[in-house]
Amino acid sequence: MTKFNITPSDILEASQRLSGVIRKTPTEASENLSTKYEANIFLKREDLQKVRSYKIRGAYNKIVSHSAEDRQEGIVCASAGNHAQGVAITCQLLDIQGHIFMPSTTPKQKIKQVKMFGRQNVKVHLIGDTFDDAYAEARRFCEEHQNIFVHPFDHRDIVCGQGTVGLEIIEAVKKKIDYLFVPVGGGGLASGIAIYFKALSPETKIIGVEPTGAPAMKNSLEKGENTTLDQIDKFVDGAAVQRVGDLNFEICQEYLDDIILVPEGKVCTTILSLYNEEAIVVEPAGALSVSALDFYKDKIQGKTVVCIVSGSNNDIDRMQEIKERSLIYEGLKHYFIVSFPQRAGALRQFLSDVLGENDDITFFEYTKKNNRAFGSAVVGIELKKAEEYPDLLERMNTARFKFITLNDKPDLFSFLV
Repeated sequence: MTKFNITPSDILEASQRLSGVIRKTPTEASENLSTKYEANIFLKREDLQKVRSYKIRGAYNKIVSHSAEDRQEGIVCASAGNHAQGVAITCQLLDIQGHIFMPSTTPKQKIKQVKMFGRQNVKVHLIGDTFDDAYAEARRFCEEHQNIFVHPFDHRDIVCGQGTVGLEIIEAVKKKIDYLFVPVGGGGLASGIAIYFKALSPETKIIGVEPTGAPAMKNSLEKGENTTLDQIDKFVDGAAVQRVGDLNFEICQEYLDDIILVPEGKVCTTILSLYNEEAIVVEPAGALSVSALDFYKDKIQGKTVVCIVSGSNNDIDRMQEIKERSLIYEGLKHYFIVSFPQRAGALRQFLSDVLGENDDITFFEYTKKNNRAFGSAVVGIELKKAEEYPDLLERMNTARFKFITLNDKPDLFSFLV
């Protein structure tokens, strides 16, 4: 028995409970990634799970750990995405009633998915503007009605359920695994896998991966205590939490070998490359582990590596934003405030003297104002190669156009673009 009261046997028991309920998703070699990094890269495809993420594992294991009588009293959870779907399908499979609290800002696609998986067994409550609002109301509702609360990550039964991902990886990869890259949100997946791997494959280096805009686990590990972030970037929504689970923090503090941060723009580049090169559709959190390979490329050469592709619940309406963030991260798209003299031919001069042969204006917003010598325009320019950016700046200076760069000013950028 570990000091966390969780053993590999508990995870094996969870696997037996989940048998016939979940898909034993493949752990398959990626020829493209293996060639790129000169390593043996495997992808654990939880994007192929029934609810398109691993979350059903923990949700089902937690709920069936209660007696049938208690389950009939009702299930409650708070979630803005994948956990809600895992709870919903569990309620439908067990024919029990569930109440799922989601922020009112949750995309309609995710609400529709929850209702589809839960059918008549689930009622969705849209509460507040944030997950914290929905969580607080869910806990209040749960206490008032004496229901079972299913936490997204901070519970031993959740950890054991998510740990079955690790069990399947070891069963599938018939060789020593040198590195395992695991996305970290609340920490349920990472902690469950870590317990199983450190017992059965202790030589494997377990690398947690968080988005740069939500470094809750890394921040806590560096401080030596579980710490709540004041604010986060919610773009990688499946892994963007302000505070990780207390149990999860303790386990990860003991067993994670490293934790790294990946910029959101890099995640977007990975989403696009996985789609174009592997025909894999992933959500931002599902791309975290593959995104991390660039930051470990010198260490993983010649090694056997597994990346967990944690989910594929991506709203197609986000694809334009994903492409935009990728281009900005790769240095291919730049925004400026350009001061134009208010005279005929000013824009023509900009096009002829500043714009390169392969440059493309993708955004232009300008309003002519009377009685002013100059007027400002917000201009977006897409380049063919990132290294062409200094030449663009030089041409703007030579042509004596006054300008302000926006890519490096996120507050101003988000206001204007």
